[in-house]
Amino acid sequence: MNTQYGCGPVQFAGASEALYERHLLFDSGVDLAGATARDRFEALARSVRDILSQRRLLTEKTYEQQNPKRLYYLSIEYLIGRSLLNNVMNLMLMPLANQVIEDKKLNLIEILEQEPDAGLGNGGLGRLAACFMESAATMQLPAMGYGLRYEYGIFKQSIQKGWQQEMPDNWLRSPDPWEFARPNEKVEVNLGCSFELSGGSLRPVPGRPSTLYGIPFDRPVIGYGGSTINTLRLWAATAPDYFNFEEFSHGDFVEAFTQNLSAETLTRVLYPDDSRLMGQGLRLIQEYFLVACSLADAVRRFQRGNSDWRLFAEKVAIQMNDTHPALAVPELMRILVDQVHLGWDEAWHITQNTLAYTNHTLLPEALEKWPVPWFEDMLPRQLEIIYEINRRFLSDVRRRFPGDEGRIQRSSLIEEGFGKKVRMANVAVVGSHSTNGVAAIHSNLLRETTLRDLAEIFPERFNNKTNGVTPRRWLLLCNPELSGLITDAIGDGWISDLSQLSKLNAFTSDSAFRHDFLKAKRDAKRNFCDWVRWSTGQLLDPDAIFDCQVKRIHEYKRQLLNALRIVVLYNRLRENPGLNMHPRTFFFAGKAAPAYRLAKLIIKFINNLAVTIDGDPAVRGRIKVVFLPEYCVSLAEHLIPTSDVSNQISTAGYEASGTSNMKFMMNGALTIGTRDGATIEMAAQAGEENFFLFGLTAEQVAGSRAWYNPRWHYEHEPEAREALDLIFSDYFSRNEPGVFAPLRDALLMQGDHYMHLADLKSYLEADERLRALYNQPDEWARKAILNVAG
Repeated sequence: MNTQYGCGPVQFAGASEALYERHLLFDSGVDLAGATARDRFEALARSVRDILSQRRLLTEKTYEQQNPKRLYYLSIEYLIGRSLLNNVMNLMLMPLANQVIEDKKLNLIEILEQEPDAGLGNGGLGRLAACFMESAATMQLPAMGYGLRYEYGIFKQSIQKGWQQEMPDNWLRSPDPWEFARPNEKVEVNLGCSFELSGGSLRPVPGRPSTLYGIPFDRPVIGYGGSTINTLRLWAATAPDYFNFEEFSHGDFVEAFTQNLSAETLTRVLYPDDSRLMGQGLRLIQEYFLVACSLADAVRRFQRGNSDWRLFAEKVAIQMNDTHPALAVPELMRILVDQVHLGWDEAWHITQNTLAYTNHTLLPEALEKWPVPWFEDMLPRQLEIIYEINRRFLSDVRRRFPGDEGRIQRSSLIEEGFGKKVRMANVAVVGSHSTNGVAAIHSNLLRETTLRDLAEIFPERFNNKTNGVTPRRWLLLCNPELSGLITDAIGDGWISDLSQLSKLNAFTSDSAFRHDFLKAKRDAKRNFCDWVRWSTGQLLDPDAIFDCQVKRIHEYKRQLLNALRIVVLYNRLRENPGLNMHPRTFFFAGKAAPAYRLAKLIIKFINNLAVTIDGDPAVRGRIKVVFLPEYCVSLAEHLIPTSDVSNQISTAGYEASGTSNMKFMMNGALTIGTRDGATIEMAAQAGEENFFLFGLTAEQVAGSRAWYNPRWHYEHEPEAREALDLIFSDYFSRNEPGVFAPLRDALLMQGDHYMHLADLKSYLEADERLRALYNQPDEWARKAILNVAG
């Protein structure tokens, strides 16, 4: 831990109530009696912002004075969630905030619900970025995050007749009290094309260069204790301050503002629809815009305190979070060669030693490749640089591996053939000094399969950095019952040093602690049931086993396997109503990409399953299925502390890390899962005997790929066959016959690529062990405590 850049503890006078009333009056123009819930939220948030603002300026001043090496984290996603309660906690202002809430008779839950989730991300990659930024500030590291200020987040999800419906997530509809606009620090971004409106769509016009501006909006990132407050800088796109007056004066109002429309469109939406070429093209420009703005800003900061460019890599570290910012390689070379006028070799040495790359996927289709013609139209200079990097790189590979043309083709930054493409993962590996995976198995598979040729060329560059999560938000904030119990037992050092949780191992034999541990879980479940009843009107049983799978909906994450397990359990209860089975609630939550039809059908099946089970009096009160719509950080904060069981059941070898597994584990849930992602390391830490592991290993999945036949399981495993027959008899879709036929095709006709049926029996056996253990509460508590300690 580096404490060199801390600024001391937070100091403030007892003026919180005056701040609150001042913001109500002067910002919202209302008094205490006339304030709405939104007014009260904004006043509280701005009061907290007032307290942290001086501290943030002191942090930045310290960095300017001491000129340390600074980390710049480039990520297309930041899944920030809500900030008010987290900021109050990390500033250690909870007693003060509680005093204001009590004195002003405020409804805290109502106020907190006024803040939208800052949904600038899709899943684990974006949440990891947010956790990293908070942890860097807590460790008093000089780190800055760069991202895009999307006007609309991922999308808001609702469920209509079982189907996912997407709605715009205009999270900036109301002013965001946390952001500071910095128009005086705007960055100019030059493109090789401009845009025109055609048929209602913006289309590139090659050969007519254009200019955009990136306007920075800064959000504070508060380290625990408040002594360091770093910055997350989000870029919004805008056009130069002019429009075509001649077109406007002739009545062509839309054409006059085309450049403004094109600029604003750039940061309008997180992940435009990339099922169409126009959406893919916008995505590429988004990525370049992020890189161009961020590198220009990082260079500007370097130049404030340094004049020797040979020191650049000693003062600047740039981490590329997946391939989205991989254009940092040619862009940094462009800056060093074209603007700084360094020679190629010196610029290349600086670029490689400045940049590092985190890979987040083993799926080849998720490794970005962009058509060369798009670069020719939009980024011609960057393409020239990529070609020169590739020429020099392949020349070196030929010297090292003479005659190995297959390796040359696979390693090239350019994918040849019909429709040449730039391989962004190859650009990132070749142009940086470090490539890391995000779990031990993932990093090994990167070396052995996905990026094997590059790993053999650069073995020293490949390493592992298993993902993590911040315990401040994911235990201290979201689970006061358990975090309070832990602090009472071992002190509060664990809050900033998670390894201290290992002290809980000494309490596994303490019957009083085990009792209090189970009570904390029961209290969390009761609070969650109250929240669900308050927010949705739905009634839940806090004494049921809470069995959860919450993550992006994807075939490889196998929500469908979980649903098949539930159908088998449902069949068992139908056939044997007297079966001894503890009441159980199965929670699902997650979003499917709008163009991912099968994932959306899986959501539909889960919801139909829920309705059918609810309508069957034979099983009512025994099992229940709940799909929670609009999964986001805030929903996770409510649900994860309540969970007894965490499902981490991806096909082995497909999940990069899966950080929800860690959030569940530190909150006392037991994991039923495959040996995949970080679950392997978690089980090694806490003991495999304290997990419910099942299924094929990654090696077995790969080894059986050529001969695997899902129909064998259908024909030889009665419970699997009965479950599938029930589904495909339209039992769960009586009013929509045949709607689930694509599931049958995926499982039985198209080879069951993600091996649901291969693992179903093993999953059910692990489930039997889980249910048997739950009937021994003392032993369940012991294992759960070992999980938290691990």
